[in-house]
Amino acid sequence: MGISLQKGQRVSLEKVAPGLKAAFVGLGWDVKATDTGHDFDLDSSVFLLGANEKILSDQHFIFYNNLTSPDPDQSVRHMGDNLTGAGEGDDEAVIVDLRKVPADVEKIVFVVTIHEAERRGQNFGQVHNAFVRLVDVESKKEVLRYDLVEDYSIETALIMAELYRKDGEWRMNAVGAGYQGGLQALLDRYN
Repeated sequence: MGISLQKGQRVSLEKVAPGLKAAFVGLGWDVKATDTGHDFDLDSSVFLLGANEKILSDQHFIFYNNLTSPDPDQSVRHMGDNLTGAGEGDDEAVIVDLRKVPADVEKIVFVVTIHEAERRGQNFGQVHNAFVRLVDVESKKEVLRYDLVEDYSIETALIMAELYRKDGEWRMNAVGAGYQGGLQALLDRYN
């Protein structure tokens, strides 16, 4: 079991996992027994930001229709869309090869949104047990975990966590920030 982070807590990956080369970032959630008349479809996405806190290009927005970063090494890979979120453990995952992330990528932002939330009358208040965790790809050991405990009763998009560079090393920030307006609100923020 890795270190459990609190909202807003930042930690150096070099301090908690010296020599970490690649990270498996798992995102998970459960849907409460709420009848909105529609199935829930939560999606994870990744924004690769430059020093100006903006997405470097459209190809630096990683999601179910663009699974890999545009660099030759495909240093960030989304492992695919889970349409139901059923079952235990990670619902969606992203693998980040920290050694190969291009230098112009200063921050990697992990978000979860509810597909067609407004039309379906859904929000994160109907979701529980949401988490993000970072696992060392080589050892398979969980390094960090952030369990969201707030009630996001009007939000349809969540920034879960960020990996960012500081003083030449990677760090993780447990963000837990909710937004109304779904994925579009986050695209507007980072474009």
